[in-house]
Amino acid sequence: MEWNHKPYHSLSYELTRMFGCKVYKLSLDGGMTCPNRDGTLGSRGCIFCSQGGSGEFASPPSGSLEEQIDAAKTRVRGKMPQDGPYIAYFQSYTNTYAPASRLRALFLPVLARPDIAILDIATRPDCLPDPVLSLLAEMNRLKPVWVELGLQTIHAGTAQRIRRGYDLPIFVQALTRLKDAGLTVIVHVILGLPGETPAMMEETIRFLARLPIDGIKLQLLHILKGTDLAEEYQTAPFPLFSMEGYVDCLIRCLELLPPRVVIHRLTGDGPGTLLIAPQWSRRKKAVLNLLHQTMARENTWQGKRFCP
Repeated sequence: MEWNHKPYHSLSYELTRMFGCKVYKLSLDGGMTCPNRDGTLGSRGCIFCSQGGSGEFASPPSGSLEEQIDAAKTRVRGKMPQDGPYIAYFQSYTNTYAPASRLRALFLPVLARPDIAILDIATRPDCLPDPVLSLLAEMNRLKPVWVELGLQTIHAGTAQRIRRGYDLPIFVQALTRLKDAGLTVIVHVILGLPGETPAMMEETIRFLARLPIDGIKLQLLHILKGTDLAEEYQTAPFPLFSMEGYVDCLIRCLELLPPRVVIHRLTGDGPGTLLIAPQWSRRKKAVLNLLHQTMARENTWQGKRFCP
């Protein structure tokens, strides 16, 4: 099975199917924080999370959202033959960690713009109270609303080590509530977390393959400057994926996922100014080329080992 000549259900294929053209993300900063940083659960965040709250590619929060959108559009203008449609991606920190009234004032004006086709909100599964969920469902009746949940792993020991701050049942409950409300849910998984074997990573994917997720981001672990993970790595280095090892792990994960799940990310773009390791990850095209070549050689595809 192929999706636009790729052996997996790519986001670019899905967006072209939905809109008939290329659609680009505008990464925005809504000025949020996180319960892992404001003292509710902790003050240092997850051990892999940089001071930018994983939103280094978002426009600086100093400007208004209108200014952020204009700046983000300028960055992608050379790739687009027309002005839009775009995805407004609230990426930094936890973007439902505020009262529903504040979120309404933040999101609705963006959603109302004619050049915005989708509202994409990154958050935590423990930050979705009922009033916020009702707001998301309301907005989803106007235009598609995607909710991205940072799971990273199903393994309790790893979750504790990375300071995730919630247990697996919280994620499952949040997913169930979001799907009951009619929302599109995308799940973040990090491959290569300290202490995890490829078999453990596959267990995470098998678990997710049985759930009603709509999309997934498979993220290579990056060691970024200014994180507790960087301090740990520099004090007592732990093994990191080689490019070949990572591609092999990716393939095994893709084989386990149902064909309907959209692949939103396959590697990641650690900022060059912050990235300590693995440096090969900066060669994104080389990683994807190796992935495609290896899958063709092995005659494999997304869903090959999926068992409904």
